[in-house]
Amino acid sequence: MGKHHHHEVSGKNLFITIILNIIITISQIVGGIFSGSLALLSDAMHNFSDVLALFIAYFANRLAMQPNSKNRTFGYKRAEILAALFNASVLIGIAIFLIVEAFHKFYHPEAINSLWVIALGIVSIVLNSVSVLLVKEDAHDNINIKAAYLHLLTDVMTSVAVVLGGVLMYYFNIFWIDPLISVLIALYLIWASFSLLKESSAILMQFTPKEIDIEKVVALIKEEQTIAGVHHIHIWQLDDHRIHFEAHLDFKDNLSLSKSNSVLAVLEQKLHNNFDIEHTTLQCEYNRDDDKNIIV
Repeated sequence: MGKHHHHEVSGKNLFITIILNIIITISQIVGGIFSGSLALLSDAMHNFSDVLALFIAYFANRLAMQPNSKNRTFGYKRAEILAALFNASVLIGIAIFLIVEAFHKFYHPEAINSLWVIALGIVSIVLNSVSVLLVKEDAHDNINIKAAYLHLLTDVMTSVAVVLGGVLMYYFNIFWIDPLISVLIALYLIWASFSLLKESSAILMQFTPKEIDIEKVVALIKEEQTIAGVHHIHIWQLDDHRIHFEAHLDFKDNLSLSKSNSVLAVLEQKLHNNFDIEHTTLQCEYNRDDDKNIIV
């Protein structure tokens, strides 16, 4: 019930941030056109990507709450991972585009109405700061919300850079600062998105969670007196919370089903307590002639 409430809160706050970012995007596009500022238009594009990212995050958040079914035994649990991957990819794509545009601007500098840049940059800082506060709490334990949070946090930082650039242009007429800020925004976007791209890709590729040492898992299982060995191990994440584990267990003796069930119950509890493994599938074997490698 607590988890369900958590998703409700996340969804509501995400919806509010979508509205705020639509306001920012429209105002910055208009301001960028009238002022001639690439940095302001870059920030507007970044905010527009946020609108898309937040909408996808909101939709994925709703979708992940759908129950499992016969056709979808895992439900839509990975919808949020796909959303995080997409959002990170979009950010990197936008960053590359901004770098290309900035270089064009370096070679063809133009006078810029810096008052527009300063005023709309401040509006963006205020509204994005509100958005960051709305989703901050849920970003700690949800990769999808974390992706949205990263978008918003970079927006605050980029808007600060835009305002500083506007001030320098207003007082010193240093117009080349505009494309320079665009490049800095773009490089930060790439840096901030790469770890998220890596993390979401690792989950989709079913890599072993980085915090789990398989050798330690094997050692824990072998502590059970009735177990001779363990092989054919798979450990993966369904989403950013649920870790799944499966393995074949070699029993020393030909135990009854009821006795082997007791052993499995103990192992499941130990695996959960020590490695936060939520779902286990253990195949009991006795004198079976199969591949005994830990990883098959």
